[in-house]
Amino acid sequence: MTADGQPSRKGFFTDTSVCIGCKACEVACKEWNMVPEDGLDFLASSFDNSGRLGADTWRHVAFIEQREPLGHQDAGVGRPEGGPGPVDVGMPSFELPGQRSAADGAGDFRWLMSSDVCKHCTSAACLDVCPTGAIFRTEFDTVVVQEDICNGCGYCVPACPYGVIDRREVDGRAWKCTLCYDRIGEGLEPACAKACPTDSIQFGDLDELRERADRRVRDLHGAGVSSARLYGEDPDDGVDGAGAFFLLLDEPEVYGLPPDPVVTTRDLPSMWRHAGTAALVLLAGAASAFVGRRS
Repeated sequence: MTADGQPSRKGFFTDTSVCIGCKACEVACKEWNMVPEDGLDFLASSFDNSGRLGADTWRHVAFIEQREPLGHQDAGVGRPEGGPGPVDVGMPSFELPGQRSAADGAGDFRWLMSSDVCKHCTSAACLDVCPTGAIFRTEFDTVVVQEDICNGCGYCVPACPYGVIDRREVDGRAWKCTLCYDRIGEGLEPACAKACPTDSIQFGDLDELRERADRRVRDLHGAGVSSARLYGEDPDDGVDGAGAFFLLLDEPEVYGLPPDPVVTTRDLPSMWRHAGTAALVLLAGAASAFVGRRS
């Protein structure tokens, strides 16, 4: 609770360095929120079968394979403080077809795994453009779509800088993560965080999560994982900070995340002002021409 008795802002901190790619979060999200089956497409290029976030995939665990020496992931770095036991930062090496074994110094690769989700932006463009009020900000400062009010206009889809929100084919309405609004209102963890076996997905007060994330990055840097960095935690970024942020082990683009997201509606006020000015000028010109013709 805040000093004035209001609920504090809630959010997610996803530590990808301890994600094992089990997809328990995807399953828990679908079961609790009754999200339909999404096809489970075989992509042929990855073990990832859901592919991306969408109307029927509110949590998506990405599998990113990299031809990188295993030293870049420095196995042996422990879990975040309070975790039940040690878990390596990365995945072990495997012998690939046509490659020598990892012991020969060739064929090494690593998997970067990350459970992606709606960012619940501080400045949410999807909310700005919704004409029906179906998208609203909750008392926990999360962003939720009310499916019974959504008219399926789709304005929110291109407005999202992360490509998260999507329309469901069967009814045309927009759907996305609600941060389990029904659960946190009862003092419960979101289903994905509850199901995560490694605490890769952590839920709580956003300020506390940011402090925890800073400590985790410092620990990883101290252990030699210099590539560790935070994404979406900065209140001064292009969306004024996200309610769901991440610890990454590579550049955001590698995970399919925009490096410099911005609120897509940030220029709307100035655009309306310019449009209004132009309309007044045209109206004045038309009036002047009409008066000239009368005289």
